Amino acid sequence: MDMLWSGWGDPAKAAPLPEDVTGLLRDLLGVRPAEAPAKELAAVAPGPSRLTDAARAALHAAVGEAHVRGDDETRVRHTRGKSTPDLLRIRSGEVTDAPDAVVLPADHDEVLAVLAACTEHRVAVVPFGGGTSVVGGLAPRVSGGDGGHTVFVALDLRRMNRLLDLDEISRTATLQPGLRGPEVEALLAERGYTLGHFPQSFEWATVGGFAAARSSGQASAGFGRFDDMVTALRVATPRGTLDLGRAPRSAAGPDLRQLVLGSEGAFGVITSVTVRIHPTAPTKVYEGWRFASFAEGRAALRTLAQDGPLPTVLRLSDETETMIGLAKPDAIGGGLSSDAGCLAIVGYEGTAEEVAHRRTRVHAALSAAEGEPLGEDPGTGWAHGRYNAPYLRDALLDAGAFAETLETAAFWSDIPALYEAVRTALTTTLTEAGTPPLVMCHVSHVYPAGASLYFTVVSAQGEDAVAHWAPAKRAANDAILAAGGTISHHHGVGTDHRDWYAREIGPLGVEVLHAVKYRLDPAGILNPGILLPPLPAR
Repeated sequence: MDMLWSGWGDPAKAAPLPEDVTGLLRDLLGVRPAEAPAKELAAVAPGPSRLTDAARAALHAAVGEAHVRGDDETRVRHTRGKSTPDLLRIRSGEVTDAPDAVVLPADHDEVLAVLAACTEHRVAVVPFGGGTSVVGGLAPRVSGGDGGHTVFVALDLRRMNRLLDLDEISRTATLQPGLRGPEVEALLAERGYTLGHFPQSFEWATVGGFAAARSSGQASAGFGRFDDMVTALRVATPRGTLDLGRAPRSAAGPDLRQLVLGSEGAFGVITSVTVRIHPTAPTKVYEGWRFASFAEGRAALRTLAQDGPLPTVLRLSDETETMIGLAKPDAIGGGLSSDAGCLAIVGYEGTAEEVAHRRTRVHAALSAAEGEPLGEDPGTGWAHGRYNAPYLRDALLDAGAFAETLETAAFWSDIPALYEAVRTALTTTLTEAGTPPLVMCHVSHVYPAGASLYFTVVSAQGEDAVAHWAPAKRAANDAILAAGGTISHHHGVGTDHRDWYAREIGPLGVEVLHAVKYRLDPAGILNPGILLPPLPAR
């Protein structure tokens, strides 16, 4: 099944907002229903493909004519990603940056052949997994002042969807990049294992995307980030093949695996990933805890992250997110209370004995931090609706609201100032634009040295919703860097964060990465304009 072309996920799971939530948006934020309904897919058409006959013939030779698609629907479905500006533009029928064709290789060798053909014919290539990017990672800068290409194809990896190997002695699995999250878990479960990677995009995102964007799942406290899980990679580049990872750890020079992880298709196409796996947990328990304030809750999470024990899932909503009920998207707006405090979700996985032992120790630590146990109902509610927030975003857009997310991470000592700086930047900018927002936040991932903050912003759309968001996003990005945060913890760089990433790593860092790109992709066909800004003219 394909994802909804103009929104998120399975259209059958979409649902309108409850009337009390619609009323809250109207009374609190001045939200009014959108005047223009979203266009139908049949009414949306990209311009004519700009592929030359010679380039198309070369692609046919690489993967077979049946696997080079140029029909309007396929091209529209591969246009951009799933950020709110992406969706608003495509709902309006604006698809000027649709790919000129969609190419579906079957294996590593076919990917190499596609890259050779595109290098010869000067056609840019955008690797495409689940299409879930929210930072402009699927919208290459193919024209304009940064020297991009004028023609590009989406390299859809869905046919590369096999479990290639499972090593039960080493507890590793080798996966092709087109496997979606549920497919990975189903294949591993047949042998009694789990990967343990469950980001909010789990149902639609792919293994290749997890690696290319340094994804982090909701159970990262127990299983780690995706880049922690990777032991080996195979990468197809215009210059040939990179096989990286001969052992779980090595002192043989810099780790080139880490150069590919997070590279967003700019250096090569990931064609297989070897990852650590774990026996399936027979017992899973999720519960809720209440803290009087976000500061007190953060201190409690820091204690667990630094001194242990760590549960498998650990997240904390601030006062606003708790009041609205965003931790439980299926029950959004229910039971609003101004004195709700801050809700923490804590989850445990393992054998019954392991869960009981860890849960007892976590309870002692959270109680000592003045947390109030709320039982399993809040945790079970979160687990039931953990993948539904993107559907809520679609419903908000349908109701005339603007809803978007952004995230960052910093050291614990910088978290309080970072939290206030981002909230202030968003609130000030959007209020000045006449659309005062509701800004919510939660701690989504914790480490001994720091944590990630995940913000959700809801406001009225204004006269031009895309234009109204742009200055707020810039202000938030500026605030993140000024307060000591990283421009992205797990969403990636894409085009949305590209210039701020350059500021984060500095001019010399940008030059180093450009040197890597030039060595692997001298013609510059791989995802041009993504990740790296153009070098200044010399």
